[in-house]
Amino acid sequence: MTEVLMPKATAVWLVDNTSLTFEQVAEFCGLHPLEVKGIADGDVAAGVRGADPISNGQLTREEIEKAENDSNYRMSVVKPKYADFHTPAKRRGPRYTPLSRRQNRPDAIAWLVRNHPELSDAQISKLIGTTKTTIQAVRDRTHWNSANIKPTDPVSLGLCTQIDLDDQVKKASARRRKLEEENPEMLADTLKAQDELQAEEGENINPEDIDLETLFGGSKD
Repeated sequence: MTEVLMPKATAVWLVDNTSLTFEQVAEFCGLHPLEVKGIADGDVAAGVRGADPISNGQLTREEIEKAENDSNYRMSVVKPKYADFHTPAKRRGPRYTPLSRRQNRPDAIAWLVRNHPELSDAQISKLIGTTKTTIQAVRDRTHWNSANIKPTDPVSLGLCTQIDLDDQVKKASARRRKLEEENPEMLADTLKAQDELQAEEGENINPEDIDLETLFGGSKD
């Protein structure tokens, strides 16, 4: 099955521009229905600009109309014309980051930890070319420059591409869904913990003070 590029951005567009069900959007984008519901409620992918799957050739208007008229219909991704062409394997090796951008790594780590707690340290390390020691220091706020760290999208910093980020998030989400299927109580505990925390802190809660890894059960390497 052909995978959707920029799944969360695509889901944002579908939620905003169609009458598809959460399940239909989730199935097409490879996300969990609760993630799609979170997008609709504004709790997930806040600030993410929607990506039109029609204009980028991943979906047709006819396919969307079929799905809107039948909630049981599942849309199919349009297979790119170049899909059958052989593409050379990527060269494996550590990601090189220019010296001018290395100082931005802690900001990128903080953004990834806050916005994608499902990512493992190994995935973050692979994405932006940093060490697990640095990632842990940012997580527990023992980094020497913690006071000046400002969470910033690594894509905007030029530390990774949107495609690479989406690929790692997709893998992490698949891993989390598998764990949820094997342990259904895990998701319920996560949502309960979030509700209890918000009830205790009230409207003055500071999102940056929340240990997201603990809330979302971040994976350990």
